[in-house]
Amino acid sequence: MPASPAPAVRIAMWSGPRNVSTAMMRAFENRPDCAVWDEPYYAAYLAATGLDHPMRAAILAADETDPEQVAARVTGPAPDGQPVFYQKHMTHHMLPAFDRGFLFAVTNAFLIRRPESVLASYVQKREEVTLDDIGFRQQAEIFDQVADRFGAAPPVVEGNDVLADPRGTLTRLCEALGIGFRDEMLAWPAGRRASDGVWAPHWYHAVEASTGFGPPRPDVERSALPVHLARIAEAATPHYEHLAAHRL
Repeated sequence: MPASPAPAVRIAMWSGPRNVSTAMMRAFENRPDCAVWDEPYYAAYLAATGLDHPMRAAILAADETDPEQVAARVTGPAPDGQPVFYQKHMTHHMLPAFDRGFLFAVTNAFLIRRPESVLASYVQKREEVTLDDIGFRQQAEIFDQVADRFGAAPPVVEGNDVLADPRGTLTRLCEALGIGFRDEMLAWPAGRRASDGVWAPHWYHAVEASTGFGPPRPDVERSALPVHLARIAEAATPHYEHLAAHRL
C-alpha cells in the first residue's frame, strides 16, 4: 500500500494592518508548493461587529461569516492538495467570542511593525482608528496563548527586517516553520491575484504594482503623529515590544 502523503504545513501568519503582510502572502503564494488564504476571518469579524469598513457589503457577500466554519477550513485540507497552506490572518479579526482552539492545530508565526508607522499608514486609508483596529493587543494575546501551550515562543519577524534582507529573514522564518526556503519567494509577477480578498481594490494598490519586496521604510516618530494617534501608539508599544524581543 502506498504511503499516505504528509499532512500540509498550515501556517497562520498573524499581523496587524499596514505591515508587509500582503507582500509576504505574495512571497509564499509564488512558491510552487503553497496555497494561500487572504484574511480568513474578515467577513466573520465584520458580521459580528457591524463595523462599516470599506467594501463591507462585498466582503460579507464573498466570504464565510461563521467563525466555526472558518476554523474548520483553516485546519482542513490545503487547497489543491498543496503541502504548504499559508494563511494571512489579521489579529484584530480574532474577537473574544471566536473560539481560538484552532491555534493549536496550525503553525503560528507573527509579523510585526512599529505602531507609529502602522498608524501613519492606516489613516491614509481609513481615518477613524482605535487601539483595537490595529491589533497589537490581540497579537500579544495570541502570541502568549501559543507560547504557553507549546512552551516556546513562536517565530516573530519584523516587517522592515524582511524588506532589508528578504533572503536572510525568509530563510530564518522558513527554517522556524519547518519548511525550506525557495528562491521563488523573492520575486513575483505584478498584478492582482484570484486569491486576493475582494477588498483588494481599496487596500492593495502598492502590492499590485510590486514585483518583490521594496526597500526598508523609514520609521515614523511618535512626535510626528497627531496627539490622538500618539496616544494609541503609546498604548500599543508594550505589546509590540513584547513580541519584538523574540524576533528572528
